[in-house]
Amino acid sequence: MSAAEDAARPLEGSVALVTGASRGIGAAVALELARLGAHCVLTARTQGALEELDDGIRAAGGTATLFPLDLVRDADKLDLLGPSIVNRFGRLDLLVHAAGVLSKLTPVAHIMPRDWQEAVAVNLTACWRLIRTCDPPLRAAPAGRAVVVTDGLVAEPRAYWGLYGFGKAGQEHLARSWAAEVANTKLRVNLFDPGAVATKLRGMAMPGEDPTTLAQPADVAPAIAALCLPAEVRNGAVVRFPGR
Repeated sequence: MSAAEDAARPLEGSVALVTGASRGIGAAVALELARLGAHCVLTARTQGALEELDDGIRAAGGTATLFPLDLVRDADKLDLLGPSIVNRFGRLDLLVHAAGVLSKLTPVAHIMPRDWQEAVAVNLTACWRLIRTCDPPLRAAPAGRAVVVTDGLVAEPRAYWGLYGFGKAGQEHLARSWAAEVANTKLRVNLFDPGAVATKLRGMAMPGEDPTTLAQPADVAPAIAALCLPAEVRNGAVVRFPGR
């Protein structure tokens, strides 16, 4: 590979795990990481959407492995994900956790137990399980990087968003604690707040909003991918998309 090709594909030879990869930010980040040379392990519940993304990645000259996974119902598989990736590829270098669920927008006093349980399972417990399973290989990687997608609601709580926001707040706390714990290793853990992006989750929350007025997933993906590069030195930072 020439020097120019090396510069264009700085993640060549690395293996990246991307959650929530069937659509939106997760899919856009996976495509960007593949363009930079990473082999992407893609997880989401929807097999068909993952296959469409795989087609796009291959068309762009990248490679991917599909791992359909329900973060709630497939907890046992999630716990084995890190070792499974290492067993198959010999390494895991990058983690981008973009999966999440909106839950219901409702007053805190009206939150139902079943909705609470779903929000905890998807927006908080899944992050904890991912950290547990991915921490050993990411620490062992030459330049391990982890990025957790967060939300501005953590710092600016809003009425009716408590069910969604508390999960993101807990997720952010876990990630920043993890970052402090790995500060003396080669692993770097950061969070990324994309702001308002035209995703399915955003559309469900703001049905009257014109998505063409918002940033698109492909707009924010390069900024997230940049946090995965070996040159990234920040750790425990909350990085906000320009204009957020």
